[in-house]
Amino acid sequence: MKPNGLLAAVVVLAAIGGGIYWTNKHKADQAKKPSAATTDTPKVLSIPEDQFKEVKIAKKDAEPTVVSKVSDKWMLVLPKAMPADQDAVGSMITALASLNADRVVEEKAEKPADLATFGLVTPKERIIITKKDGKTQTLDVGDDSPVGSGVFAKLEGDSRVFVLPTYTKSNFDKTSQDLRDKRLLTFNSDKLTGLQLSAKGQTVEFGKNAQSDWTIVKPKPLRADGSQIDDLIRKLKDAKMDTSISDEDAKKAQAAFAGAPKIAAVTVTDNAGPQTMEVRKDKDKNYYAKSSAVDGIYKLASDLGDALDKSVDDFRSKKLFDFGFAEPTKVQLQNATYQKTGEKWMSASTEIDSIGIQGLIDKLRELSATKFADLGAGAEVFEAAITAPDSKNNPRTEKVVITKDKDQYFASRTSEPGFYELDAKAVDDLQKAAAGIKPAAKKKP
Repeated sequence: MKPNGLLAAVVVLAAIGGGIYWTNKHKADQAKKPSAATTDTPKVLSIPEDQFKEVKIAKKDAEPTVVSKVSDKWMLVLPKAMPADQDAVGSMITALASLNADRVVEEKAEKPADLATFGLVTPKERIIITKKDGKTQTLDVGDDSPVGSGVFAKLEGDSRVFVLPTYTKSNFDKTSQDLRDKRLLTFNSDKLTGLQLSAKGQTVEFGKNAQSDWTIVKPKPLRADGSQIDDLIRKLKDAKMDTSISDEDAKKAQAAFAGAPKIAAVTVTDNAGPQTMEVRKDKDKNYYAKSSAVDGIYKLASDLGDALDKSVDDFRSKKLFDFGFAEPTKVQLQNATYQKTGEKWMSASTEIDSIGIQGLIDKLRELSATKFADLGAGAEVFEAAITAPDSKNNPRTEKVVITKDKDQYFASRTSEPGFYELDAKAVDDLQKAAAGIKPAAKKKP
């Protein structure tokens, strides 16, 4: 090679090498610069939640879904008027109120041709928010982003195109079935005043006494097991329809309900009035329900069906005493009275050993029936009366008398019909605890 040619080649190589160096350096410098997507989360919507008045969700080839606030409660307006699930709508409002994007991909996408790239000329979904002042904001949602997990979106009046996280879109990508109230009974459990259950050939009516405790009113006044009733109310409140079933499955449910025998009917009453649900059970032990609060026939969870298929005795309190975990202030037996003074238990002027009296109280607290009886007989073998504060801290005295007929023990409560059958060992333990009460040991001077 000629010297001039060699020199020219060296110059060219040097130029190429320098270009590669500066290109790589520029890329490295650019990589070190934080991008807007990593340092900022672009704000798309910022609306106080209490300013939302209406939300319209319009999708391609589907009826729009509209929820509107009426007297501080959300209602479905379209496709037809019905109660809305307040929690579901509330979650959607929260998501829209402070909506952020992952990044901005286009600062100026004002031409339809540009928007078509993102599926925003004819958006897949359009969210129209109407605020209390009557002003609206419209969010268009287009195609999925080819990079990452996101979806293109644009706010009306804003030239930017955003990429929203897919999980964010799922918060407002809702249908009327998602937002409707799915409860079979829409009562307010905090304002429940009455509960009636017809099952096992009898009707049981529950009410609340002066202490706001549940009692059995009909077929006759009886003490109720509050935990059993609370459990039933909770299951009734949680009973929801399955809105995802097909039309064919819905027809099958209607046919099953029509052909199955009725096993229960329940009526709940709150400040808005009564609501009723009828329950039937088919030969395959599936439960189906028809509610006065909603249209249609729906399959019930077996635990609710089982909770309704009960008799009055299933809801009666088996405990002989209601004082529960309250601390008694007075215990009266056949031949002794014990009074609590400060931290001491006294019998007249004699201090009583606190361990012994506490053992008796524990046995009385635990005393429960094995079953119920309309009649009881026999000679009296034990009597006890307990004075303790009720749920409103008012003193209440409960008296129980235990009798024995042959090998069977019965117990009765003052001014309460019926008898409780008791286990012989429980009565024996109670008598031993009463016999074990003794004066407190005298302190050494």
